[in-house]
Amino acid sequence: GDDMDRALAEKLAPPGADPAFFITAAEAAKKRLSTEDTTRVEAPFYDGAHSLSVELTRGEFEKIIRPLIERTRAHCLRALSDAGLEARDLQRVILVGGSTRIPLVRALAADIFDQEPDLSQNPDEAVALGAVIQAGILSGTLKNVLLLDVTPLSLGIETFGGLMNVIIPRNTTLPCKAGEMFTNAVPNQKEMLIRVLQGERELARDNWELGRVIVPFPPGPKGSARVGVQFTIDADGILHVLTRDTATGADTLLEIQNTAVDVDDARVEAMISESVEHAFEDMHERVWTEARLKAEELLAAVAAAMEQFGDAVSPEERAEIGTAAAAVRESLSSPAHDARSLKAANQALDDATQELAVRLVERAMEESLERRGLLG
Repeated sequence: GDDMDRALAEKLAPPGADPAFFITAAEAAKKRLSTEDTTRVEAPFYDGAHSLSVELTRGEFEKIIRPLIERTRAHCLRALSDAGLEARDLQRVILVGGSTRIPLVRALAADIFDQEPDLSQNPDEAVALGAVIQAGILSGTLKNVLLLDVTPLSLGIETFGGLMNVIIPRNTTLPCKAGEMFTNAVPNQKEMLIRVLQGERELARDNWELGRVIVPFPPGPKGSARVGVQFTIDADGILHVLTRDTATGADTLLEIQNTAVDVDDARVEAMISESVEHAFEDMHERVWTEARLKAEELLAAVAAAMEQFGDAVSPEERAEIGTAAAAVRESLSSPAHDARSLKAANQALDDATQELAVRLVERAMEESLERRGLLG
């Protein structure tokens, strides 16, 4: 409502006049145009010397406020998505708040939710009644109503490549618990840094760090370590991060007070808006990073296999593998970060090394049988 008042005041203000002089007149005009098709906006002696008196139609008013109202469409659709519902699943759409008296707002609600909104409740009294009910629940006066809190933003950790791995999604009902198992991404790694993150962006750097903990473990080959990470948020909104090295059974506990749940509404809205605004580029960067990690792993594996079985590879097969590997390296070095091209190059290299992979498996089986004395 205040945003509409300011937008209308800026439109009404004569050149050089401060729009603040016209806020009260704009608000009054807004209310009248909810029931009338036209109104006169009066601002006598707004600066002590000049007066304003202009006719304003509902159509002109709606043209001014339409961009503001349209911004709510994304929030409504996101609320449906977060709840796992579609518009047809809703029994009624109840409008609350004084600005829902504006015909354009009601028309937008009908368009988004595919049904006429329920106007049975007083928009102003409904807001006050909701506040009283919540106060009764929090104070313990109202016993038969359950008030469920949810996580305002997703919680997760940074994984190899700088990606955000979500463990507890946004809007999860409290209390809650979730966890995953992670491993070492490079050989001879001695520890793992667990960065606890909050936010909706695909890359770790774009989210907020709530805390960090280092988990030591015995060095070994890539993928040998097993580190469990468990997030628990209790009814008081306190986040407990438990990490465990499964080999030694050693636990590390990190406690994060309030910040996981008690987040300023403006910051939450800013984070969600940024995630929507950068959704395509963020997802592209995530897909590229995942393809890059696969390419680097594939190139290293192919190089090791060629070193071990190079003599058994035909010149034609060697040339095919070399060409495919060169294509992967070329895509990796491209500044365009073309994820589709890199994924195609990865697949081509994977296909070119199928026979080599079969030989590796056969050799591994033979060595295993020899060690067990089953191969004559």
